[in-house]
Amino acid sequence: MKISKLIPTIKDAIWGGTTLKEKYGKKTDNERIAETWELSFDEKNPCYLEDGTPLYKAVTQKELGKRRKDFERFPMLIKLIDAKSDLSIQVHPNDYYAKKMGAEYGKNETWYIVSAEEGAGVYVGFKRDVTREEVEEAIKNNTIVSLLNFRKVKSGDSICIPPGTVHAIGKGCLIYEIQQNCDITFRVYDYDRTDANGNKRELHVAQALDVMDFTAYNPKPIAIKSDGRVVFATHRCFTAGTMKIEGRRICYTDKVSFKCYTCIEGEGNVEDIYFKAGDTFFVPASYGRYAIYGYSKLIVAEMRAYIYNAEFLEEGGFVFELLDNKNRVLASHKIADIFPEDVEKVDEFTYEVMQKALSKVHLSPRQLK
Repeated sequence: MKISKLIPTIKDAIWGGTTLKEKYGKKTDNERIAETWELSFDEKNPCYLEDGTPLYKAVTQKELGKRRKDFERFPMLIKLIDAKSDLSIQVHPNDYYAKKMGAEYGKNETWYIVSAEEGAGVYVGFKRDVTREEVEEAIKNNTIVSLLNFRKVKSGDSICIPPGTVHAIGKGCLIYEIQQNCDITFRVYDYDRTDANGNKRELHVAQALDVMDFTAYNPKPIAIKSDGRVVFATHRCFTAGTMKIEGRRICYTDKVSFKCYTCIEGEGNVEDIYFKAGDTFFVPASYGRYAIYGYSKLIVAEMRAYIYNAEFLEEGGFVFELLDNKNRVLASHKIADIFPEDVEKVDEFTYEVMQKALSKVHLSPRQLK
């Protein structure tokens, strides 16, 4: 499979806007776009190759990478979200609860703020520890918002939303979201608004209270430099980080995972494929060496449960480090006589080093959460 630009499934909702259509060139007959599913293996809402073939039908297991074998179902989903108005106050289940509902995964997600209007923000978690009874009463009285943190955001911010965390994207935010491949959402408050037919959207209070985390939200931000990127999302199902292209950059994929790039600023080309802000392209696992040209800011996502540092040194040689999600070095390896043009040799040992490191600390990829 070649490097391919992806065409997303486009979704509408009452809170959607026009930015993805007008600024980023997403094509639809609808007046607005709420979100685009940029990388999706959902059979009802897939992403497509430019010839109209769903990606999940075109790509082989080898081209997805060895990490794919650790999951029964493709585990990740990437979206662009345009909030012209506030999204509902909601919560997502963890894996255990989702499986009881017949789903493969719960929903851990991370937001990267692509752009935000002045004063825009998000609701995320409780300000303090609360009780179930307190939250239930607040939902009945339509005062749940008063218990939540409202965090103003700006371009470049990232926010992790673990399962059970009550949250909502606020109006004026354009967001890149990477998440587990789950579409289960329990709404608890929707501002009493109605759709075009005068109907209110369904709430799911009982299920939401069952999965809700009632403790104060106090996450530690992730900002790890890894392989020329600033990683902002790590989970057993995915890793994602930003990367800047300033002229030309040599990249490669190994046997472990594909790479999925979304351009959020600027423009460029890869393998004679032109891309601009809003475009997403897919590079198969084991593709090897390729060059990205232009001046742009990309988000690159992979199916990894760990972070790695991998870079060529100016004096020659290649350094590889495998780290867990707490930034602890599991293994380190250096080859002196190797240069960028020898990237195929790098591919021969990176996966082996990773596996030896995991074995050494008695961890499997599934346990790196």
